Amino acid sequence: MSYPEKVYFGSTGEVNAHYRPADSPPDTGREGDGIHYLATTETTRGEFGLYRVMMKPRAGGPRTHFHRTISESFFILNGTVRLYNGDKWIEAGAGDFLHVPQGGLHAFRNDADAPAEMLLLFTPGAPREEYFERLGQVAAEDRAAFLDKHDSYFVED
Repeated sequence: MSYPEKVYFGSTGEVNAHYRPADSPPDTGREGDGIHYLATTETTRGEFGLYRVMMKPRAGGPRTHFHRTISESFFILNGTVRLYNGDKWIEAGAGDFLHVPQGGLHAFRNDADAPAEMLLLFTPGAPREEYFERLGQVAAEDRAAFLDKHDSYFVED
């Protein structure tokens, strides 16, 4: 295994870092029950997408699904998040990690009486922001096309 192809060809480096303070408000939702866009596919040039997900108590979560083009990884920051690894549900706590390659069945939920927080990492980067912002607003007749556009394929539980 070797390093990827070069992307930067300058000889002195450049100022191009993106900083987001911890007290920034969520990009979608509200504090305690929202999503922070830490590194979008736009800022990472398609390399990855990193999101901080804050879930209120008993927030639930998406049904079992898979992605064809992106992997998804979960890192629990605090609280308890139930993670489905395609075989069984796992009670994951702070410091626990789950990586799901393309095609892997997975789901997550907060069924606890306390809030939970986690990081979601998508690789390669995909424009997930529209998915997070519009999923609850998409009309039933447009839902299949919307989910296909955002590489999300739900299965019956």
